[in-house]
Amino acid sequence: MKIVTTLPELRAARHTLPGPIGFVPTMGYLHAGHISLVQAAKADCASVAASIFVNPTQFEPNEDLARYPRDLPRDLSLLETTGVDLVWTPSVEVMYPPGFQTWVEVEKLTRPQEGEIRPGHFRGVTTVVAKLFNTVSPDRAYFGQKDAQQAAVIRQMTKDLNFPIEIVVCPTLREADGLAMSSRNTYLNPEERQAATVLFRALTAAKVAYDSGEREAEKLRTVVRETVATEPLAKLQYVSCADYDMLEELETVRAKALLSMALYVGKTRLIDNFVIG
Repeated sequence: MKIVTTLPELRAARHTLPGPIGFVPTMGYLHAGHISLVQAAKADCASVAASIFVNPTQFEPNEDLARYPRDLPRDLSLLETTGVDLVWTPSVEVMYPPGFQTWVEVEKLTRPQEGEIRPGHFRGVTTVVAKLFNTVSPDRAYFGQKDAQQAAVIRQMTKDLNFPIEIVVCPTLREADGLAMSSRNTYLNPEERQAATVLFRALTAAKVAYDSGEREAEKLRTVVRETVATEPLAKLQYVSCADYDMLEELETVRAKALLSMALYVGKTRLIDNFVIG
């Protein structure tokens, strides 16, 4: 496994890899969900590249950039064990050099759900992913379903900017009790960790209602709200039942839809979603 930090090193190493190349961008502190993306890339591609970069521009001013978990030696060991061929670990100065002033924005898809709560978040995501795509030049890029809106935004950006890259979205990996795997789960104390299972329970309750014939989107949202209300440590930020592709809120579920939510458990913000229909 080759580890590079500078752009010239990356470009030189990239040209030695046989194609097709699968790419897994990460912010590090890897868990089984990240590894599943690497495994999917290995199954599809001749070579696999990954990046580790905690992107400061996707954090809002009051968010957890400073305390975001980091363990680069552990991450590199995991990636080597999984069979990654190339890892890029750029610095902030490499990604955002002095005088940086160019941003990539996807307009409509970034307004609802996460975008309404975190207005600058997706501008940071799309800018850094566009830069990663431009420099790594993969054939396929792998993302997790847990960040469903992010995946939709990146699909749109890739299409709009004519990147010759296939976006592959892989299933959410969960702990035994249903909690979606996330680097931020490490923030939870034991009591909060137990309370965090309310995300899975709330989405499951709404899916049961859907499977039983409920098609009114607001009733499905209400099931989520009522389930979250049973957990005293959880504070709901939003619940959405939206069109899967356009992310517009629905009145009636008639086709594939995204049921998503965000809440706080203590000081930790968690997201999750189910696809229904």
